[in-house]
Amino acid sequence: MPPVPHIAVVDDNREIRELLVRYLGEHGYKVSAAENAAAFRRLMESGMPDLIVLDIMMPGDDGLVLCRELRARFSVPIIFLTAMADDTDRIIGLEMGGDDYLTKPFNPRELLARIKAVMRRTQSMPPIREATQSEKITFGPKSLDVNRREVVGRDGVAIPLSHAEFRLLCVFLERPGVILSRDQLLDLTSGRIAEVWDRSIDNQVSRLRRKIEDDPSQPEFIKTCWGDGYQFTAEVSRS
Repeated sequence: MPPVPHIAVVDDNREIRELLVRYLGEHGYKVSAAENAAAFRRLMESGMPDLIVLDIMMPGDDGLVLCRELRARFSVPIIFLTAMADDTDRIIGLEMGGDDYLTKPFNPRELLARIKAVMRRTQSMPPIREATQSEKITFGPKSLDVNRREVVGRDGVAIPLSHAEFRLLCVFLERPGVILSRDQLLDLTSGRIAEVWDRSIDNQVSRLRRKIEDDPSQPEFIKTCWGDGYQFTAEVSRS
């Protein structure tokens, strides 16, 4: 039998922790709970979970600090729980490496659906290779070091990418010449459907352009197709 997926719930609200431990447990998951970042770090000593449900607003190190710390070492999927309704705050969470978010108050059934979607997407991705097997993808005069998650430019300088920037660039590199809508890009990078006025993809494209384009105001790689989305126009090769 396949191993039971392990979900960690990190939230300072005891009622939410108890609710999710019970509800997710009833749906076949092994669930561990931590009331803050420090408690989760202790939990990590016995092994990394398969997915983390992470509250943003917590005393001490908040969820964004913990996410940044985890992303420096691990690729574990993270779903943010946030009481903040402002789009900018949620976009920051996604750009820092969150795979999805859910705004409080939330329906546990919706969280369960998002957990399943994120785990399907992440489990379908190929495993990260060792440094000696690092793959490089060339586009125009630049290349992406997949293992290091760095773009090397004409001058040989390596530019590190955030987790979200790396995922977005990989989506473009896998589909050169294809016009991708904002909804498609959001689904391919985050496994979720865009909400009304969700501009997170536009923000991520803008950030990525600043990393890979010589002149982000006149992009040569990621073209805007007005009314349709974005298109990666460079030739792509792998080595």
